[in-house]
Amino acid sequence: MPSLPLDLHYIALVLELIGISAAIHAIITVRTAQGAMAWAMALVFMPFLSLIPYLVFGRRRFDSYVKARRQADEEMARQAAELDWRPWIAEAMAAQQCSAANRKLKAMTALTGTPCVANNQVRLLINGEETFAAILAAIRGAQKVVLVQFFIIHDDALGLALQNTLLDRARAGVQVFLLYDAIGSHALPRAYVEKLREAGCEVKGFSNRRGLINRFQVNFRNHRKIVIVDGEVGFTGGLNVGDEYMGLKPPLAPWRDTHLELRGPALATLQETFAQDWYWVTRKLPTLLLPERYEEGGVLCQVVPSGPADDQETCSLFFVEAIHSARHRVWITTPYFIPDEAVSAALRLAALRGVDVRILLPSRPDHKVVYAASYLYAFEAVHAGVRVFRYGPGFLHQKVVLIDEDVAAVGSANLDNRSFRLNFEVMVMVMDVSFAWEVRKMLEQDFSRSRELTPEDNAALRRWRRVAMRVARVFSPVL
Repeated sequence: MPSLPLDLHYIALVLELIGISAAIHAIITVRTAQGAMAWAMALVFMPFLSLIPYLVFGRRRFDSYVKARRQADEEMARQAAELDWRPWIAEAMAAQQCSAANRKLKAMTALTGTPCVANNQVRLLINGEETFAAILAAIRGAQKVVLVQFFIIHDDALGLALQNTLLDRARAGVQVFLLYDAIGSHALPRAYVEKLREAGCEVKGFSNRRGLINRFQVNFRNHRKIVIVDGEVGFTGGLNVGDEYMGLKPPLAPWRDTHLELRGPALATLQETFAQDWYWVTRKLPTLLLPERYEEGGVLCQVVPSGPADDQETCSLFFVEAIHSARHRVWITTPYFIPDEAVSAALRLAALRGVDVRILLPSRPDHKVVYAASYLYAFEAVHAGVRVFRYGPGFLHQKVVLIDEDVAAVGSANLDNRSFRLNFEVMVMVMDVSFAWEVRKMLEQDFSRSRELTPEDNAALRRWRRVAMRVARVFSPVL
């Protein structure tokens, strides 16, 4: 065989040395042992394939970003505190002390730094039609301020419907603040944004700090979906703005997703979550509005924001605390199932305690490598006594947690490392028997349209698929 030219030998040597240096950097900086090992192995043994992905997807625990984000959040909190815009919060917090559900999730407030408050009204929105009918109707009725935030906004029929509704309100004198993720909405045309700005809307793309390297850094994405109108009604959940979320794009159609409509004191925390992200981008507070007082009654809610700048790994620990608190039932739906060791252990222990543990996953992949890794974790969960189901009719994208008979959560967080440690997410926990029953009935219908995985399914897989699943798992901490 002909030998490589001398120049290529030198290039290979340089690449290997850079790969080793990057591997050392990964070991020092990546937060989890699994993630550090996955990057280190790839960088040492395949530097020519992994160096550019590490530049783009790695460097996750970049301290300068975390420090800057924390400082911005502290500045925003000080400015918001000066507004004294939550005079009723002590009363709303006092009302929740008698809740058994709140007591069994007592670590949640300390973990998140957000209060569990009473006197809220919630409505479950179980598909794109319901969700965007409610969102667009609320925006059309706006009189003062509209706050809108999505990970993905497409310039399609739904995206244009949102744009036209915001344009109409802006021309009527309503303040409009629109925040989209610069990577998630990378295909959004400049003309879409400029048209809104020309009408007086404040429109910003969420991104990391400036700098050449950071232009290629796609971690620290803002995966939240938040809409708040006049401080009176808010929405959050799993749906982005695009025709696929309305179930109009095969092969993933029909699209299965869930959103939440929220009224009451919990909107204070939801607005502050939006304000943190807006302040990070602009160094200015958006207009924040809430009624001076709410009528008594309604349900307990706690908004659970999480992100890579948190002191604790909030998102992962949210799931751990939720699973550990379950006594009879914990049902979780997620499109991506790549749990870390803590969440995996919590699921196994819950099954060993006799808890009815169920995971509902999609049967169709939208990301094939993630889907392959998810399959392996799913079979391991089945082996541990967890019941795992694959949703049949279309792609399942909802993020819902049901705990026993009295707690349910809806939001944007997936069961994967990206949600646990890389993205900004938000969940809303509702502590109410009637709402939990509604969520249970919704999930029972989803389970009835699903197929339960069995150990025999794993045995029936071809050998090459098992190998592919294990290769995908090696890289799962960095997916």
